[in-house]
Amino acid sequence: MRIAVAQTRGESGRIDANLALLEDRAHAARDAEAGLLVLPELFLTGYNTGPTTAALAEPVDGPSLARAADIARATGTALLFGFAERAGNAVYNAAILIDAAGTVLGCYRKAHLYGDEKQRFSPGAGMPLTAHIGGLRCGVLICYDVEFPEAVRDLALRGCQAVLVPTALPAGMPEIPGLLVRARAYENQIFVAYADRCGEEDGLAYEGRSCIVGPDGVVLAAAGAEEALLVADLDPAAVRTARLRFDYLADRRPNLYARLIV
Repeated sequence: MRIAVAQTRGESGRIDANLALLEDRAHAARDAEAGLLVLPELFLTGYNTGPTTAALAEPVDGPSLARAADIARATGTALLFGFAERAGNAVYNAAILIDAAGTVLGCYRKAHLYGDEKQRFSPGAGMPLTAHIGGLRCGVLICYDVEFPEAVRDLALRGCQAVLVPTALPAGMPEIPGLLVRARAYENQIFVAYADRCGEEDGLAYEGRSCIVGPDGVVLAAAGAEEALLVADLDPAAVRTARLRFDYLADRRPNLYARLIV
């Protein structure tokens, strides 16, 4: 499967403008023959929206998500992007996965909240989102989630061959995409696609450096600090090849690690 990762600035608080940007990037992904487009954390609303976050939130069956489904259907491109989800009185930092036919495959709620997110969002229960897209079993995490090895290992043990990560990484943390994301791919022998925001939003600067990493830890595509569209082919055979020499998942001894889970 060919995947595209869009590193974008987005428009803070302007959902209509971000839907227009989504449509533009979906067309670009289609032109690149990518079957899936991954965009950043809270792409639909903007990330650094402070006290207006709740007002921008909408349910999974809301009008903006319906428009995104129309875009997926029109371009024949599956979409994964972040949005503020309203569910009753709760607001979640969420990511929605829509297939190329415009069908919602699932919604993931960020489990590990970072900084002021703890005041703006309820934490997700950690329920995994996995789906088959283009012959590849994919799992979804959001930003800070990928920095916890247990979260990625859980998806790998569920059979995921790729983990897709919308993110809004602040500037000054190049070791996250440069080191940690590569380690997550290597230690689980899976693909990891990491889609960051870039530029500034209401005084918050973003790192950028979005990347797609192979199951051998090799970077297949990487961005700098500016807007970019990354494209790479994710072949399930590469996962099998990585595990021929050694297989971290098969060689685990969980009985030795039980005390680590409390």
